[in-house]
Amino acid sequence: MKKLIWLIIPLSLIFLSCMGEGIPENPDDNYPTAPHFILKDLWGDKISLSDYEDSVVFLNFWATWCGPCRKEIPGFVEIYNKHKEDGMEIIGVSVDRSGPQALVDFVDKYNISYPVAFATQKLVRDYKPGQYIPTTFIIDKKGQIRHKHVGYMDKGTLQKYFLQLAKE
Repeated sequence: MKKLIWLIIPLSLIFLSCMGEGIPENPDDNYPTAPHFILKDLWGDKISLSDYEDSVVFLNFWATWCGPCRKEIPGFVEIYNKHKEDGMEIIGVSVDRSGPQALVDFVDKYNISYPVAFATQKLVRDYKPGQYIPTTFIIDKKGQIRHKHVGYMDKGTLQKYFLQLAKE
């Protein structure tokens, strides 16, 4: 039993130290600046983080084969359509290895109204989404990463994050 306790305590400390990915939760802290990127959407149009100054940006890493990703998309579409005129932007970053046509077909099937692009090695290296998807980075109007949400995000949580940061 004592051996088990000596194993649990260090593992718990490692787990707690890894939580939060180093992103402060206190709005008075300095948040990391979101790395700049330029991507091309599925139709070849440029998507640049600098195009979304004064917007709250949700950079969502996902894939067509991911069940939780597919589950969150309808809520993302609904909340995006409701708040895009209020300064909300969602950028879907697909980590799929399938070709562009398969992704276009998926976007059409799910009526995704926000920009979608394939992830680049540089984007993954800069943001470090980790091994789990969906992973969403929430970037405030000043271009700072305020939250990293790993896993499924329901539409209520998405809207809560947006409304909180939109009023800052």
